[in-house]
Amino acid sequence: MGTKKISTLAITYCALCIVINVVFGTLVSKLQIPLIFLDTIGTIFAAALLGPWYGAAVGLLTNVTIGFMTNPKDIPFALVNIAIGLIVGYVCKKWKFNIKTAIITGLVLSVVAPLIGTPIAVWIYGGLTGGGTDFIFIWLKQSGASIFTAAFIPRITGNLIDKIASCLMVSLLIARLPADLVNKARNISA
Repeated sequence: MGTKKISTLAITYCALCIVINVVFGTLVSKLQIPLIFLDTIGTIFAAALLGPWYGAAVGLLTNVTIGFMTNPKDIPFALVNIAIGLIVGYVCKKWKFNIKTAIITGLVLSVVAPLIGTPIAVWIYGGLTGGGTDFIFIWLKQSGASIFTAAFIPRITGNLIDKIASCLMVSLLIARLPADLVNKARNISA
Protein backbone atom coordinates (compact mmCIF):
# COMPACT_ATOMS: atom_id res chain seq x y z
CA MET A 1 0.00 0.00 0.00
CA GLY A 2 2.92 2.35 0.67
CA THR A 3 2.45 6.07 0.33
CA LYS A 4 -0.14 5.87 -2.43
CA LYS A 5 -3.59 7.17 -1.64
CA ILE A 6 -5.99 4.34 -0.91
CA SER A 7 -9.07 4.65 -3.12
CA THR A 8 -12.68 4.42 -2.07
CA LEU A 9 -13.01 1.38 -4.34
CA ALA A 10 -10.20 -0.42 -2.49
CA ILE A 11 -11.75 0.37 0.90
CA THR A 12 -15.13 -0.84 -0.35
CA TYR A 13 -13.67 -4.10 -1.67
CA CYS A 14 -11.77 -4.67 1.57
CA ALA A 15 -14.83 -3.98 3.73
CA LEU A 16 -16.91 -6.37 1.64
CA CYS A 17 -14.21 -9.03 1.88
CA ILE A 18 -14.07 -8.68 5.66
CA VAL A 19 -17.85 -9.11 5.82
CA ILE A 20 -17.61 -12.24 3.64
CA ASN A 21 -14.95 -13.70 5.95
CA VAL A 22 -16.90 -12.86 9.09
CA VAL A 23 -20.23 -14.21 7.81
CA PHE A 24 -18.89 -17.47 6.38
CA GLY A 25 -16.41 -18.03 9.22
CA THR A 26 -19.02 -17.39 11.92
CA LEU A 27 -21.61 -19.56 10.19
CA VAL A 28 -19.23 -22.53 9.90
CA SER A 29 -18.02 -22.03 13.48
CA LYS A 30 -21.56 -21.88 14.89
CA LEU A 31 -22.56 -24.99 12.95
CA GLN A 32 -19.38 -26.77 14.18
CA ILE A 33 -18.71 -28.14 10.69
CA PRO A 34 -15.54 -30.22 10.91
CA LEU A 35 -12.65 -29.87 8.45
CA ILE A 36 -13.83 -26.61 6.89
CA PHE A 37 -13.54 -22.97 7.95
CA LEU A 38 -14.50 -20.67 5.01
CA ASP A 39 -13.11 -17.70 6.94
CA THR A 40 -10.52 -16.72 4.32
CA ILE A 41 -12.57 -16.44 1.13
CA GLY A 42 -12.62 -12.65 1.43
CA THR A 43 -8.89 -12.54 2.19
CA ILE A 44 -8.15 -14.63 -0.91
CA PHE A 45 -10.46 -12.47 -3.02
CA ALA A 46 -8.91 -9.19 -1.81
CA ALA A 47 -5.38 -10.52 -2.31
CA ALA A 48 -6.16 -11.87 -5.79
CA LEU A 49 -7.74 -8.61 -6.96
CA LEU A 50 -5.95 -5.90 -5.00
CA GLY A 51 -2.61 -7.43 -4.04
CA PRO A 52 -0.80 -8.93 -1.07
CA TRP A 53 -0.95 -5.99 1.34
CA TYR A 54 -4.67 -5.48 0.90
CA GLY A 55 -5.17 -9.22 1.39
CA ALA A 56 -3.05 -9.10 4.56
CA ALA A 57 -5.05 -6.13 5.86
CA VAL A 58 -8.33 -7.94 5.20
CA GLY A 59 -6.97 -11.01 7.00
CA LEU A 60 -5.87 -9.02 10.04
CA LEU A 61 -9.07 -6.98 10.29
CA THR A 62 -11.20 -10.11 9.84
CA ASN A 63 -9.68 -11.85 12.83
CA VAL A 64 -9.80 -8.73 14.97
CA THR A 65 -13.46 -8.18 14.01
CA ILE A 66 -14.44 -11.79 14.72
CA GLY A 67 -12.44 -11.62 17.94
CA PHE A 68 -14.40 -8.65 19.19
CA MET A 69 -17.78 -9.83 17.89
CA THR A 70 -17.90 -13.52 18.71
CA ASN A 71 -14.70 -15.28 19.72
CA PRO A 72 -11.56 -13.61 21.14
CA LYS A 73 -9.71 -16.89 20.49
CA ASP A 74 -9.64 -15.98 16.79
CA ILE A 75 -7.43 -12.89 17.23
CA PRO A 76 -4.06 -14.73 17.46
CA PHE A 77 -4.95 -16.65 14.29
CA ALA A 78 -4.75 -13.33 12.40
CA LEU A 79 -1.18 -14.39 11.62
CA VAL A 80 -2.57 -17.24 9.52
CA ASN A 81 -5.00 -14.97 7.68
CA ILE A 82 -2.26 -12.37 7.05
CA ALA A 83 0.03 -15.06 5.60
CA ILE A 84 -2.79 -16.24 3.32
CA GLY A 85 -3.31 -12.70 2.01
CA LEU A 86 0.40 -12.24 1.35
CA ILE A 87 0.84 -15.62 -0.37
CA VAL A 88 -2.21 -15.29 -2.61
CA GLY A 89 -1.38 -11.68 -3.42
CA TYR A 90 2.17 -12.47 -4.50
CA VAL A 91 1.03 -15.52 -6.48
CA CYS A 92 -1.49 -13.35 -8.34
CA LYS A 93 1.16 -10.74 -9.12
CA LYS A 94 3.07 -13.43 -11.00
CA TRP A 95 0.34 -15.69 -12.44
CA LYS A 96 -3.29 -15.44 -13.50
CA PHE A 97 -5.54 -16.84 -10.74
CA ASN A 98 -7.15 -19.51 -12.91
CA ILE A 99 -8.29 -22.97 -11.77
CA LYS A 100 -4.81 -24.50 -12.01
CA THR A 101 -3.20 -21.67 -10.05
CA ALA A 102 -6.05 -21.76 -7.52
CA ILE A 103 -5.55 -25.49 -6.85
CA ILE A 104 -1.78 -25.14 -6.49
CA THR A 105 -2.18 -22.07 -4.26
CA GLY A 106 -4.80 -23.92 -2.20
CA LEU A 107 -2.35 -26.79 -1.70
CA VAL A 108 0.38 -24.38 -0.57
CA LEU A 109 -2.04 -22.66 1.82
CA SER A 110 -3.14 -26.09 3.10
CA VAL A 111 0.36 -26.61 4.46
CA VAL A 112 1.31 -23.06 5.43
CA ALA A 113 -1.90 -22.29 7.37
CA PRO A 114 -1.63 -25.25 9.78
CA LEU A 115 2.13 -24.74 10.14
CA ILE A 116 1.37 -21.27 11.49
CA GLY A 117 -1.95 -22.08 13.20
CA THR A 118 -1.01 -25.28 15.03
CA PRO A 119 1.68 -23.73 17.26
CA ILE A 120 -0.76 -20.92 18.10
CA ALA A 121 -3.49 -23.45 18.98
CA VAL A 122 -1.13 -25.58 21.07
CA TRP A 123 0.80 -22.82 22.80
CA ILE A 124 -2.09 -20.49 23.64
CA TYR A 125 -5.06 -22.87 23.87
CA GLY A 126 -3.62 -26.31 24.57
CA GLY A 127 -4.83 -27.52 21.17
CA LEU A 128 -8.57 -26.89 21.74
CA THR A 129 -9.95 -23.80 20.03
CA GLY A 130 -13.69 -24.41 20.10
CA GLY A 131 -13.88 -25.25 16.40
CA GLY A 132 -15.07 -28.25 14.42
CA THR A 133 -11.60 -29.83 14.44
CA ASP A 134 -11.66 -30.21 18.24
CA PHE A 135 -13.46 -33.55 17.98
CA ILE A 136 -10.65 -35.01 15.89
CA PHE A 137 -8.03 -33.42 18.18
CA ILE A 138 -9.57 -35.09 21.24
CA TRP A 139 -9.81 -38.46 19.49
CA LEU A 140 -6.17 -38.30 18.33
CA LYS A 141 -4.95 -37.12 21.73
CA GLN A 142 -6.81 -39.95 23.50
CA SER A 143 -5.33 -42.37 20.94
CA GLY A 144 -1.85 -41.45 22.16
CA ALA A 145 -0.78 -38.80 19.64
CA SER A 146 1.37 -35.91 20.83
CA ILE A 147 -0.44 -32.63 21.38
CA PHE A 148 1.18 -31.07 18.28
CA THR A 149 0.30 -34.06 16.08
CA ALA A 150 -3.24 -34.17 17.44
CA ALA A 151 -3.66 -30.46 16.66
CA PHE A 152 -1.84 -30.53 13.30
CA ILE A 153 -3.52 -33.49 11.57
CA PRO A 154 -7.11 -32.16 11.69
CA ARG A 155 -5.88 -28.72 10.69
CA ILE A 156 -3.98 -29.91 7.63
CA THR A 157 -6.85 -32.21 6.68
CA GLY A 158 -9.39 -29.44 7.05
CA ASN A 159 -7.17 -26.95 5.26
CA LEU A 160 -6.75 -29.28 2.29
CA ILE A 161 -10.48 -29.15 1.81
CA ASP A 162 -11.05 -25.56 2.91
CA LYS A 163 -8.19 -23.72 1.20
CA ILE A 164 -8.48 -25.52 -2.13
CA ALA A 165 -12.27 -24.97 -2.15
CA SER A 166 -11.87 -21.32 -1.13
CA CYS A 167 -9.25 -20.67 -3.81
CA LEU A 168 -11.38 -22.39 -6.45
CA MET A 169 -14.47 -20.37 -5.45
CA VAL A 170 -12.51 -17.12 -5.71
CA SER A 171 -10.97 -18.14 -9.03
CA LEU A 172 -14.40 -18.93 -10.47
CA LEU A 173 -15.84 -15.69 -9.08
CA ILE A 174 -13.06 -13.58 -10.58
CA ALA A 175 -13.53 -15.32 -13.94
CA ARG A 176 -17.21 -14.30 -13.89
CA LEU A 177 -16.68 -10.68 -12.89
CA PRO A 178 -16.84 -8.07 -15.63
CA ALA A 179 -13.36 -7.42 -17.04
CA ASP A 180 -13.55 -3.66 -16.43
CA LEU A 181 -14.30 -4.25 -12.73
CA VAL A 182 -11.37 -6.63 -12.39
CA ASN A 183 -9.05 -4.23 -14.24
CA LYS A 184 -10.11 -1.30 -12.01
CA ALA A 185 -9.40 -3.36 -8.91
CA ARG A 186 -6.03 -4.55 -10.20
CA ASN A 187 -5.03 -1.00 -11.17
CA ILE A 188 -5.44 0.03 -7.53
CA SER A 189 -2.45 -2.04 -6.49
CA ALA A 190 -0.41 -1.49 -9.63
